[in-house]
Amino acid sequence: MPHQHIDLISASAFASARAELGGQFARILGYFREDGEKSVAAVEKAFRTRSAVALVTPAHTLKGEAAQFGAHRLSAIAEEIERIARRCIESHQSPEELIETIVALRPCFSQTMALLEEDFAPPPPRRVVAFGRKVDPSKQGFGRAI
Repeated sequence: MPHQHIDLISASAFASARAELGGQFARILGYFREDGEKSVAAVEKAFRTRSAVALVTPAHTLKGEAAQFGAHRLSAIAEEIERIARRCIESHQSPEELIETIVALRPCFSQTMALLEEDFAPPPPRRVVAFGRKVDPSKQGFGRAI
């Protein structure tokens, strides 16, 4: 199932999460990145071994965490992986049909994280000008150029 028609990020859900988390937002987003990397890697590993059972938990985790940040496309991909993996477990089948979805997972995660972290990139270094000359900000003292 193609997921391209689903918004990568829901602006309203993202704004809501950001407002609710307040000053903790950047820290929690960092945890999401770490957990998400682990979940994506676990999904890929489980698929390589064709273990439907091992697909369920990381896909379920990623689905919920992505939804909390308004990452609807990532959440939908993870939900599809979880749903099909559960069906494969019940029918004792290999999760082969998930190959395209699994391949789409990591790029979607990377795009999602880039968009979510956009506001938290460090600002470019300031160029300080003192009396018409350029000053290296790392060599500037308090209140005056050195």
